[in-house]
Amino acid sequence: MFWVLLLLPAWAVAGVACSRLCLAAVRSASVDADVGEGHELTLYEAAFLSGGPGRVAELTLVSMARQRRLLLAHTGWATVVDPRGRDEMERSVIGAIGPEGQSRITPVRAAAAGADAVRGLADRLTGAGLAVPDGARTTVAAGVRQVRGAALTVLALGAAALLMPAPSDMPRLLMAAWFGLPLALTLSCLALARIEAHPYSRWASPAGQRLLAALTRHTPAAADDRTYLTSIAVRGVHAAAEPELRAAFAHRDRA
Repeated sequence: MFWVLLLLPAWAVAGVACSRLCLAAVRSASVDADVGEGHELTLYEAAFLSGGPGRVAELTLVSMARQRRLLLAHTGWATVVDPRGRDEMERSVIGAIGPEGQSRITPVRAAAAGADAVRGLADRLTGAGLAVPDGARTTVAAGVRQVRGAALTVLALGAAALLMPAPSDMPRLLMAAWFGLPLALTLSCLALARIEAHPYSRWASPAGQRLLAALTRHTPAAADDRTYLTSIAVRGVHAAAEPELRAAFAHRDRA
């Protein structure tokens, strides 16, 4: 009966993870459907709701580079051309680069993402009900990751129970069926979350996700600067058409 000692934690892990996911989904669904009505997202707001503080810093770097006020080399360096920032975000980036006017992109992105301007943006979006509060970042997205981990844990415990050499009066097939129950629980929760709450977002509340969807839906097809920067804000620098720009930020990925 040693396999029962493995079945109990399998049920516990699956039950806790699925309960957290269900609670997160209920909290997410309880948000007022009228929140955000009439609000038009700025590019900075769209970047934060799509990818958090780091995405805001990336958007600012790319925007300044598009205006030739900042050079982003494919080697991963940023060089200031115009030291006059036009808003708080740009001034944060210039300040992160430093008085020498040149720095690696990785520390600039990290410093700009933690600047007061980005924290103020996060506070405004949270107050408007468009962003997920810091204390509630374990929402549907995190709950889904926990349930996936629970499913893998149940599989591992079940395999260990079936492969252990100790003799058992329980048939292997029936033992596998017992472990299949918590596995079925986790998989069904993942399927329901996929149907009801997808896409999962770490940063945007349901109201914020609706505004993001409206922003991308109403973006004109013409390849102007606004459309280009909207794509960067929503999808990240990997959406950039220029290989040199993607290479500049690829150094951050390798770091």
